[in-house]
Amino acid sequence: MNLEHSLEVRIKEICDEGDVLIEMRDLKEAFQNFSEALSLLPEPKQEYRVTAGILAGMGDVYFHSKSFSQGQEVLADAMHCVGAIGSPFLHLRLGQCQFELKNMDRAAEELVRAYMGAGKGIFEHEDPKYFEFLKTKILPPASGEW
Repeated sequence: MNLEHSLEVRIKEICDEGDVLIEMRDLKEAFQNFSEALSLLPEPKQEYRVTAGILAGMGDVYFHSKSFSQGQEVLADAMHCVGAIGSPFLHLRLGQCQFELKNMDRAAEELVRAYMGAGKGIFEHEDPKYFEFLKTKILPPASGEW
């Protein structure tokens, strides 16, 4: 479903600000931004493409807050939204939360999806432990170089 253009623009602005707040490590304010954006959506929220992005932002906040259980929950919910499946970032964060929760089979599945969707680059600014774990779960590329 489509949102009214002005509402979609407003939600994008709020989420962009939330992303900047995450970078600044102002996680409480960032979470408030994503919560506000989510509250602006009419029901059924999961039918709007922007919902997955909002929930990804919330999941990112939880991940950086080390609230991995809440992160796993919100990111799993995001996977039920239009356009979420196949999003490398969503799969990355969900895999990382699963890893931290010691759900290693689920972590491997999600991290493989992130890698398949975006390549090694998606792990560039992440703790190397996630990519090292992934390398134990899949064969190296045909070139032999990761």
